[in-house]
Amino acid sequence: MKRRTFRAEGARAVVEAVAFELGLPVEQARGLVEVGAVYVAGRRCRDSKARLTPGQVVAVVLEEGGQSSLAEAPAAPTFRVLHEDADVLAVDKPAGLNAQPTEARVGASLVDQVSGYLGREAGLVHRLDRETSGVTVFGKTPQATSALAAEFREGRARKRYVAATGPGLPESGTVDLPLSKDPSRPGRWRASRAANGVPALTHFRTLYAGPEFCVVELLPQTGRTHQLRAHLTALGAPILGDSRYGG
Repeated sequence: MKRRTFRAEGARAVVEAVAFELGLPVEQARGLVEVGAVYVAGRRCRDSKARLTPGQVVAVVLEEGGQSSLAEAPAAPTFRVLHEDADVLAVDKPAGLNAQPTEARVGASLVDQVSGYLGREAGLVHRLDRETSGVTVFGKTPQATSALAAEFREGRARKRYVAATGPGLPESGTVDLPLSKDPSRPGRWRASRAANGVPALTHFRTLYAGPEFCVVELLPQTGRTHQLRAHLTALGAPILGDSRYGG
């Protein structure tokens, strides 16, 4: 797989810019946009009529032969449907699967698989880390997606996680430590009052405590990036197998 990247030189439709920069017929460029192979400013763009602004970075993900990798038949879904009605789809995301597509892994995400299952763009309401398995909710209509997203954004959705951690956790407790990016370790967050961070609050209850590991129930009251991973590390009991946070 390779990627072609360019900057928009003027205010034109994304399909026109892709066709011009790659030397393709407009219909072929439109196909690349519609299958999700085009990213504008780091975000996937499926609207061929979307207008670019001068200087915006556009990336097109291609196979070595020049075709979008998404033109191939999609892989069999790895998720399990837990609930589905006219408005909502809840699935069990397996560990090791990205929730959303990235430029480096086009087509290999839960959103891609659910979109294929529905036959249209899936409305992801919330995200789980790549290493995390569990319930992930999608809206099947724009109205349902907006309403569900508001539930999560405004803290009305209740979230519960179970993790295996290092030993030494108390029976229960609350971690009230702000999170900030760790300047010494890119991609990692730290839980500390020493730096200006975003508020983060986690309640926990230890379900099993052994000499080598614990099993803990986690009830996050805020939804910060890597919140549970950073909070457990701050307690001295990182999630087992989480090499980024010392587990």
